[in-house]
Amino acid sequence: MRDPVDHYMNTLVPMVVEQTSRGERAYDIFSRMLKERIIFLGGPVHDGMSSLICAQLLFLESENPSKEISMYINSPGGVVTSGLSIYDTMQYIKPKVSTLVIGQAASMGSLLLTAGHPGMRFSLPNSRVMVHQPSGGYQGQATDIMIHARETEKL
Repeated sequence: MRDPVDHYMNTLVPMVVEQTSRGERAYDIFSRMLKERIIFLGGPVHDGMSSLICAQLLFLESENPSKEISMYINSPGGVVTSGLSIYDTMQYIKPKVSTLVIGQAASMGSLLLTAGHPGMRFSLPNSRVMVHQPSGGYQGQATDIMIHARETEKL
């Protein structure tokens, strides 16, 4: 199976051209969106994506801590700890974060939808949101299984 980060990095990304006082400037579409304080969270949540999303949130806070950030979500979910780092960063920063589901927000994606500022959580009419109970499979000593069960209940 192909590494998701490698796949993302080697996918054709459209470029947009902007006229400035010093001439033309070309941006990849995601950089141009970031300039408008828009973050696109697309695909499964994993450590690589989490690092990129958290870095973008922190960068935008450093640029202007009082200006709103928009996050567009299209995700089937993914790694719990990776998603929780995004969730915690969204709660930690000063700017209000608006969340909008385009496509789907399942599992961890749905939790990230709820991380948006109250009154600023949206879903487009044909989008789907799926929430489920935490699940996990554990083996080993009984005490280890009990510890894992308590940790899962906290989620």
